[in-house]
Amino acid sequence: MDINEFLDLVHKRRSIRRFKNEPVSDETILQILEASRWAMSGGDGQPWEYVVVKDEAKRKQILDAWLDPTIEAYWIEQTRVPELRHHHLRTMPTEPPFKDAPVLIVLLGDRRTFQASVLGCHFLMTEGSADAIFQKNMANATQNIHLAAAAAGLGSEWISVNKLWARSIKNILGIPDVLEVHNIAAIGYPAYQPKPNYRRELNEIVHYDGYDMSKYRTADDIRNYILKLREETAPPYKQGL
Repeated sequence: MDINEFLDLVHKRRSIRRFKNEPVSDETILQILEASRWAMSGGDGQPWEYVVVKDEAKRKQILDAWLDPTIEAYWIEQTRVPELRHHHLRTMPTEPPFKDAPVLIVLLGDRRTFQASVLGCHFLMTEGSADAIFQKNMANATQNIHLAAAAAGLGSEWISVNKLWARSIKNILGIPDVLEVHNIAAIGYPAYQPKPNYRRELNEIVHYDGYDMSKYRTADDIRNYILKLREETAPPYKQGL
C-alpha cells in the first residue's frame, strides 16, 4: 500500500463497543496476530504471547470477573471533580461494553525478555527505567492488533486490565504467574458505524528546528482541553457510538 492507503487505514481504526453476533474465522485471527508479532521491541526481545478466547463459557467467565474490579475503579474515579471524570466511569458499571465480542485476544507480556536490551536502559534512558521500554514494547504489539483488525474489516476495542481483574483472568485461563496480563483486544464485526473521532491538528503539535513556544500549553490549557474531551466523548460513549 502507499502512504495514503495507510493513512486511510489509520483514520478508519476506531474503538468499537458493540459487536454483531457473527463469528470471526481462525484464519483472520491468525493474520491479526501475525501483524502483532512483527511489532518493534527493544533488543528484539519480543515479550508478547497471546491467548485467543473464543469459547463462550470461558468468555463469560472473563466477563463475569470484570464487574467487581471495575466497580473498584469506579469509586476511585469518583474522587475527581465530576466534570473531569472519565466518560466510562461517570456512572456505576453494570456490564462490559465488549460483552458481545465473539473473540477476546488476551495479550501477555514476559518481563524476563528485557534482558535482550542493553543494561544502560535501566539507568540512562530519558523516558525512565527499563519498565518504560517494556511497556512500549507491549504497546507496539497492541497497536498492530488493532490496525490489522481494521484492515480485515473488523472492529476492535482496547481493554485495559487492572491487577484485580488480571488475577481472575490468570486463574480462568491457567496463565503462569511470571507472565503479565497486559490488555485484552475485543474483536468482532461492528454493530454500528462509528462517528469520526477528534484529533488535534498537525499545526498545533508539530515544531520545526526547535520548540515553538507559541504552541506551548499551560496547565490551565491542558485542563480546558480535557474538559473539552469529556464534553465531546461522554454523550457518544453512552450511545455506544
